[in-house]
Amino acid sequence: MESKLNTKVILVTFMIGAFFAVLNETLLNIALTELMKEFHVDAPTIQWLATGFMLVMGVLMPVSALFIQWFTTRQMFIGVMIIFLIGTVLAGCAVNFPMLLTGRMVQAVGTGLLIPVIMNALLLIYQPEVRGKIMGIFGLVIMFAPAIGPTLSGVIVDALGWRWLFLIVIPFAIFSILFAFKYLQNVGEVTKPKADVISILLSTIGIGGIVYGFSSAGENEKGFLSPAILLMIGISILSLLLFVLRQLKLDEPLLDVRVFKYKRYTQGVILFVIVVMAMFASEIVMPMYLQGPLEYTAKMAGLVLLPGALLNGLMSPLMGSLFDKYGPRKLIIPGTAVLIGVTIFFCNINPSVPIWAFIIVYIILMLSISAILMPAQTNGLNELPKHLYPHGTAIANTLQPVAGAFGVSIFVSLMTQGKNHYLGMQQGAITKQIMNEAMTQGVHHAYWFALVLSIVAFFIVLFIKKAVVPAPSESEAASYE
Repeated sequence: MESKLNTKVILVTFMIGAFFAVLNETLLNIALTELMKEFHVDAPTIQWLATGFMLVMGVLMPVSALFIQWFTTRQMFIGVMIIFLIGTVLAGCAVNFPMLLTGRMVQAVGTGLLIPVIMNALLLIYQPEVRGKIMGIFGLVIMFAPAIGPTLSGVIVDALGWRWLFLIVIPFAIFSILFAFKYLQNVGEVTKPKADVISILLSTIGIGGIVYGFSSAGENEKGFLSPAILLMIGISILSLLLFVLRQLKLDEPLLDVRVFKYKRYTQGVILFVIVVMAMFASEIVMPMYLQGPLEYTAKMAGLVLLPGALLNGLMSPLMGSLFDKYGPRKLIIPGTAVLIGVTIFFCNINPSVPIWAFIIVYIILMLSISAILMPAQTNGLNELPKHLYPHGTAIANTLQPVAGAFGVSIFVSLMTQGKNHYLGMQQGAITKQIMNEAMTQGVHHAYWFALVLSIVAFFIVLFIKKAVVPAPSESEAASYE
């Protein structure tokens, strides 16, 4: 296939579109404090700009495997980029919070369908021996874009205002659509499998309900102990169980959950979920802390995160090449050990910690994440046979926004509860110093949970091995020639 297709042009097309779509996952993080003042909403409400974005992505990801088999690569890519453009325009023109949130949701529709399309195409185009390098190059986009989002956001908000976070993206989205219209070629075959409506409903209720339940817990006085929250999460879990059972019985499942029979894939997915939870949550909590007790501006908070963001993206291709050469263990085990150390640091932060320490530790955090995410995901996908590529990529990408939403919701909830508990123990007037101490205690509560996740991840990686790539059939082998 590589001799028949201009793979470089296809990869460039994908990278242009993906960069600006994925960038929006975290572009508003630094601006959340500003937007709380602009629209007069509290922290649990404003977090829906992040959580809601990932919620929509999570709901759409399961049907991405169906869309990939129903439409051509050109139709999918151009279509979802147009949807993304519409959402960007709507958010940029928002006059109130509901309108801004709606724009974000429409953006999420485009982003949620885009990444599975790209990853499935890359698996079809490139042989297993070079996939680490290619996924690393693509990782330069999907890791670099959300990582640099807070930094870019801080500069733009301080210089131009929050609306320009969306307005600046519009011309690039238009260029991506026009570029793809002229140069993008189709990859794979259109098989048009039967759409099972019941499966779509069950997955939507299950994933949407769980993310909504976890997010709502941060706004409820009783938190996760609220009967309404527990009922919602319980119904959602039941829906997902019914979804899984139905997929095992269908001849053409919406998502073939049999991918979890492959051990390396399962290990990679679990690691991916844990690290994404920690990464997305950190990119929400840390800017709030830097602009709270440390009293930095949005631009300064973004600049603190800039070195780590740059290295995170730039190291991804290198990590991919090292994965091709040495396998996953020599990257993922040290990366997870470093992640534990970084989390311990964040469990003990306070306003007296010098700013250079935040910069260095954030650099180390992002380097450890780059050593874990792409190698773990690529190793898992390599073990799957070709016919399961759409399902493997769809499931992995479904879990990314869900894990991100879990991380954001749980971290913000724990941070808020820890802060409120500290304030509840105080007597007399609540001074600015007490508020800063309360915020610090809240952040500690959140990162103790992250430490538990990191330790679990470390035990998993001790048993990880390089995936054995299935031998391709004659037709599959011919497609690579």
